[in-house]
Amino acid sequence: MAEKQGREPECPVCWNPFNNTFHTPKVLDCCHSFCVECLAHLSLVTPARRRLLCPLCRQPTVLASGQPVTDLPTDTAVLTLLHLEPHHVILEGRQLCLKDEPKSRYFLRQPRVYTLELGPGPGSQTGRPQDVAPTTVPIPIPSPSHDSLRGCFRNPQFRIFAYLLAVILSVTLLLIFSIFWTKQFFGGVG
Repeated sequence: MAEKQGREPECPVCWNPFNNTFHTPKVLDCCHSFCVECLAHLSLVTPARRRLLCPLCRQPTVLASGQPVTDLPTDTAVLTLLHLEPHHVILEGRQLCLKDEPKSRYFLRQPRVYTLELGPGPGSQTGRPQDVAPTTVPIPIPSPSHDSLRGCFRNPQFRIFAYLLAVILSVTLLLIFSIFWTKQFFGGVG
């Protein structure tokens, strides 16, 4: 969208300024840009999921089978204008997800994942009926499984940590044995 005098470019549907997270500008076939959140809402309420109508000019944009709106091209000109780098936002069910990879290489620093709920599914109630008592569902306590441990060993940062720990332990044991052997050798001679 064209930038107005002295203002940041914004989504013409929700009027939020574009950014590189959930308001990433995505371009439709008609060359109009909208934030990914508005396009995700639009795709979830559109009867024909593979076809989006532009909210401004009504020109259809056809999505490939199974292609989410997050895979539409990003308006890099707007992000360049805002001095931002694009992030990869994905649509999983009725949630937008953003995995924020840290730029620094601190040891074992985990990426942060942000999600944005897009609202209740079709046919679900938005509120609880008044005559139904609330139910409490016990929260399951996660237990470590072989899959989660296997995932740890696949993490390259964890592997580096494990190798360094093994090297430090080996060097420490070597020093202890060499000191013990030296005392034994020199203690018996003199």
